[in-house]
Parts: sequence; structure tokens; C-alpha cells
Amino acid sequence: MLESALAAGIAEGGGDAWLAGVLPTPAASVLVRRHGLDLAVVVSASHNPWRDNGIKIFGADGRKLPDDVETTIEELVAEGAPKPEAVGRVLAIENAADDYLRELATVFDVDLSGRRIVLDCANGATSRVAPVAFERLGAEVTTIGTEPDGRNINEGCGSTAPAALADRVRESGADLGFAFDGDGDRVVAVDREGRVRDGDELLSLAAWELEGRGALGGGVVVTVMSNYGFHVAMAEAGIEVATTPVGDRHVAAELEARGWALGGEQSGHVIWTEAGRTGDGIAAALLVMSALGDRDLGEAIPMDKLPQALVNVRVADRDAVSESDVLEAAVVRESAALEGRGRVLVRASGTEPLVRVMVEAPSQDEADEAARRLADVVTKELS
Repeated sequence: MLESALAAGIAEGGGDAWLAGVLPTPAASVLVRRHGLDLAVVVSASHNPWRDNGIKIFGADGRKLPDDVETTIEELVAEGAPKPEAVGRVLAIENAADDYLRELATVFDVDLSGRRIVLDCANGATSRVAPVAFERLGAEVTTIGTEPDGRNINEGCGSTAPAALADRVRESGADLGFAFDGDGDRVVAVDREGRVRDGDELLSLAAWELEGRGALGGGVVVTVMSNYGFHVAMAEAGIEVATTPVGDRHVAAELEARGWALGGEQSGHVIWTEAGRTGDGIAAALLVMSALGDRDLGEAIPMDKLPQALVNVRVADRDAVSESDVLEAAVVRESAALEGRGRVLVRASGTEPLVRVMVEAPSQDEADEAARRLADVVTKELS
């Protein structure tokens, strides 16, 4: 329904809408460049339930549009631009999935023969292409979450609910597993023991391996949510780290500005510019396999995560978080107590009336206690 409405609107406005079918979000970044198009638009619920379906827009360069450009588009749509005399067309791109798979194949020349891998496709867009990508490289693939009906996307499966994947990996005796989110721009992994490995851990493995080969091409870009243990591991390897606000578009922009190749988020967005210009779960999983070689995932990851406590406090005005002197003093106090051993982050949610309090410390108890103290201050000052 959303695809039809979007295509009709584009054609009514005089543009040509090329329909590529059900594909992972990063495929849009590939196709817009391969076919020389002006924009790529993805209809997706991303990592959320189907009711949250919306759109993501990529520019001709394959990168997500900046926030200000998206705002301008929304304003133009609301104004009701004059209609052209001639309408556009709605066309189909033949073999779009093969175009995307060929793009992956040109980047990843890794032999997965003998590797037993479980893939959780979140009942989403990777269902058709992820198993093919791994099987073509020789892997023995078992799949779950590959029966999408349009409404079961991310429902008890995928990167936001990896427990089902962990169970299947343990039960099947597989080497490891990967869980994508519904639109395929995120991935988390599960080692043979069933332990979930998030984006920070996968980035640390890729960074260490690429640096060892002399192929990293600079440092790594992460967001403020990345675990303190990641920063410790990068320091030990002599790898520079740049930090951005939360959001993969911020990571992508920083990579471009610095001319670096690798970055990502704890949530599983991983960008390796050699493979694409946006987060790509399948490409990230193949990068991990390339870095892993014949080693076990659980033993190869070079970082130790610090225990983390995260508390969301509902507030009347989330923007007031930057205006409270009392809260600022509390953050400084807790940060000083954890200096060199952990860290504190207090920030406003980008989409909800919440303030997020995050503390990482050597022990879970210490993290929990510090987070509770800060949450109490937030409640008192802002609620």
C-alpha cells in the first residue's frame, strides 16, 4: 500500500518511479548509484514493529539525506507543489536482487567452506538474499525468521530479539550465527556458546584485523553509546577513535569528513565504505567472517565489555537536560568517580520525551548505583 501510494505520488509529480521489490535497505544505496538515479526511497519499519512503517531517503551518492534536506522535502509536500503537465512512469527494475548480490561478491572474496552458520532474517528484507550470499561463499546455512508476511517483521526475532538465534546456534552445534534487523542495515552475532555479540564487539574484531593487515585506512568512528571497553581495546591496538552523536548518518558523515573506512554503532549498524556508503548487515557479517578466518568468534573478539546500566526517565521537557546546573554538577561528580575506569552519559532522546542515563563501570552494582543516583536527579530537576 505504501509503495503504491509513493510511486503514484512520484509519477503525479512528473518523476519516474523504479520499483525494485523487497530488498534490504543498503541495496537502495547500491541501486541508486548503479542506475544513475536521483533518489532512492525505502519503505520500511527498520528494526521496529510493522505499524512503524515509514520511509528512508538516499541521495544520488548513496548516502542518507541530511536532516535539513528531509525537513525541506516535508515542507514542500505540505505546501502542495504545482503539478506538471506530463506525469511520470512507474517501472520495474529487473533482477535488482542480483545487482545487490553482485555488488557484495565484488568486495568479499572469502571462503566459508566448512562453516556452519545460522542466519536470523527477522522475517524481513534479508530473507531472500542473505542465505544466498553466504551459500555462494560455501557456508552451510540454517535459517530462521525467513517467512515474512508483512506483519511479523522483527516479532520475537532478528537483531532486537536474538534469543531465538542463540538457542538455534547452541542446539544445532553451529559455529556462529548472525541476526539482522527487518530492513537489513543492522546485525548482531551469536558465538557457538550462545553469547550475543553486539556492534561494538564486531567492530573491534574488524578494526583489529584490518589494522593488522595495514588495511584500516585510518581510525574508527563510533557514537557516544559505544562501550568504554571498545575504547580501551582500540587504545591498546593504537587505533584512533572518533565519536559522534547517536545515528548512523552521523557516523557516515564523519567517515566521509575524515576519509576513514570503518565505523558503526553498538546497535549493529556497521559501515565499511569499501562495501557501501550506509549500514549494511550482510556486508558487516561478511566482513566479520573475513576478519575471523578459521578462529572461534568468542575467542577472537579483542575487547571486554564493561557492565552497563541504562535508565530512561520520562520528563516534561527533554531539551531542558542541557540547562540544569544541578544535573551538570551530578554528571561531573559521577564522571570523576569513574575516571579511567568507566564513563557516564546523560542525553535527551531524539524522538521521545525521555532523558537517557547510561553508566558503565567495572561492576554491575557500581554502574546500577551511579545510574540510579543520576536518574533521581533527572526526576527531581526535569520531571
